[in-house]
Formats: sequence, C-alpha cells, structure tokens
Amino acid sequence: MSANGELRVETISRLKDFARLSGSWDELVRSMRRPSPFLLHDWLLEWWLHYGGNRALAVHVAKRGDELVGALPMCRVRRLGLRVTEFLGGTGATLADLLLAPGEDVATASELAARITTVSVDYADVFGMPRGSRLEAALPPGSLVFMERQEAPILDLAAGWEAVYTDKLSSKARSERRRYRRRLEDLGAVEVTVARTPEELGPALDEAVGLHALRWKGRRETSGFSKPIGSAFRKAALLRLARRDIPRLVTLRLDGRAVAFVIYLLYERASYGMTMGFDPEFAAYRPGRETLLCALETAAGEGAERVEFLGADAPYKRTFADRYEPVHEGIGLASTLRGRAAVEALTRGIRLRRLLKRSPTARRIYYRVPRLGRG
Repeated sequence: MSANGELRVETISRLKDFARLSGSWDELVRSMRRPSPFLLHDWLLEWWLHYGGNRALAVHVAKRGDELVGALPMCRVRRLGLRVTEFLGGTGATLADLLLAPGEDVATASELAARITTVSVDYADVFGMPRGSRLEAALPPGSLVFMERQEAPILDLAAGWEAVYTDKLSSKARSERRRYRRRLEDLGAVEVTVARTPEELGPALDEAVGLHALRWKGRRETSGFSKPIGSAFRKAALLRLARRDIPRLVTLRLDGRAVAFVIYLLYERASYGMTMGFDPEFAAYRPGRETLLCALETAAGEGAERVEFLGADAPYKRTFADRYEPVHEGIGLASTLRGRAAVEALTRGIRLRRLLKRSPTARRIYYRVPRLGRG
C-alpha cells in the first residue's frame, strides 16, 4: 500500500477543510488513468465558490496517518424536493471518478464508495465517469444504472502535428484552408496569439466571453460560458490554473481585433475540453476552424500526445477523432421510495432522449413524458 498505518475514512463537510487538501489532492488526480483537470483542487474550489450556495459539501476522503490516499468528491443538492448526491463540479466534472493513490487496493475504494449512502440522500446521480471507472468497480453490482451520455472523441497526437494534419485533412481541405486564410488576410493583418499567464488570460478571457455571446446570440446555448455566473466561474478557475501553466487561450486576430478563440487545458501531456467561439460577422472566412487548427498545432508543439475533445460528437470532432472513449452517467443507490421513483423516471428519460436522435415518433412521445430537472 502507499503508506503504513491504519486506514481512516471520513467525510469533509466544511470548505476550509477541503481547502487544506490542495497539494495532496492533485497528486491523486495525477494518478488517474485519464487525469482530469476538471478534478484539480483549484477547479473544484472555484466551482464550489460559484455554485455551492444551494449545495452541501460531502467530500469523502481516505487517509493513512496524515497522508491522503483516496478521495471521492461529492456534494448534495435538492432537486424537486429530493436529496441528491452528485460529483463535486456537477455535470462539468468530466471524467470524474473515485481517486486512489498508487498502491491502494479495492478495499480502500470500497470503503470510500460506501460513504455515499452514509449521508442523507434519496438517490445518487453521478455524471461524467469514464468507462471502467473505479467508482463503478467499487460499488456492489446493480447499485447504479450506468448509461453512456457523451461520445467524448479522442485524437492521438503522438505522431506529431505534421503527420496528423496530413492524415486527417485531405489535400483539398488543406488547400481550402489556405484560401480562406488568404481571404481573411486581404481584410487586414492576421495574427494568432496564445494567452497562458494570469496577466495575459484576464483580458483575453473577456474578449472570448464577448465573442461567445455574439456567436450564440438568439440561439440556445447550454454551456453557460458567456452567462454571468458561468463566465465568472471559468475566469476565476482558469486564472487559478494559470499559476500552474495549464490553460491556453488561442485567439485569431484581425488588425488586433479578436475574431475567434479556442480555450483548452494542457495537463499531463493531453489537451482537454476545447471551448470555441467566433464573431459571426466573419463566418464566411471560417475563423473558428482556422483557430481550432492553430490550437491543435500549439498543443502538439507543447508536447500533447492526446486531445480529449470531450462532450458530444460533432462534425469537426469527427474529422479528427481516432476513437471514442465515452462519458457515462450513473443513477441509483436509492434509499427511499421517492428516490426509487426518481431513478426510474430519470433513467427512462435518458433512454428516450437517446432514441430522439433516431426516431421522430420517439421524439413526439418524449415531449409528453414528465421529466425531473437538475435544478
């Protein structure tokens, strides 16, 4: 095991106690098979400061002596009067899972997983788990209904950018890129900038939020990136992570004016979770695609060997995907009759939503079925 001493498992419910775990917490994140920057202590701390107002902290930790050897980042929230436990970070905690130090075994994982049912909840709804997660393995079979929720495409960059570029884009596509770039250059001086320090990121993030708002004006936008609380959270979290040189904000500029951007996190030789946006005024010049390609090249140049696009499949992701390693949601561990009813309703609703992509008939049925919101 990772350290001598008897295992001690406890639940942290005070922010000041969670705040003390920063260094040792991130060592656990680094030990994940797919280390998620969205589980880093700085990211979760800022998420709690912005979204924790109607939630109760319930972070389960395992220690041997003074050493943190395992953790399960959870919190509780009320939805439609029901008490629900979810990952700390909510639906934004992509690749969330039970964390273990190297050398710790399944017994430690099982003790942490068992803590979920020791707090007063009606059911659990945990979104973001990778396939074959430690949490899934640590729970008794059938405890949670696991469902694939996002395709989470992955691009391999180990061969280097030039090899990937010529493999993924045809000669015609590469020629079109050059043509659109020349058309944009006819309008003025084109420049690509990369913000990574706190001093650079602050103003660049303000520009990105403005572009994102323009891009989605009058359209349904679910990420919350350009909404007040969403932009405040992301700015605070990214500025924290910038002290560790993790965020990158790539901006395409025309005569100094930002016309497109891509944000990603560079962590453990991988690029994670690209957020994109562009000014619709320049849509005819394909600035979003140009900035994406520049961002991929930048990540590869810094040693990234993998791009975790995350989220749902999309045409631009499909162009570059080498494989898919889906993200799952687990719903279950109901302790009350109302909790069991909620689990049934939620799982039924998710299955129906998956049918919507294929069946017009199912779409009509789905919109007549009552659904439980996330609150």
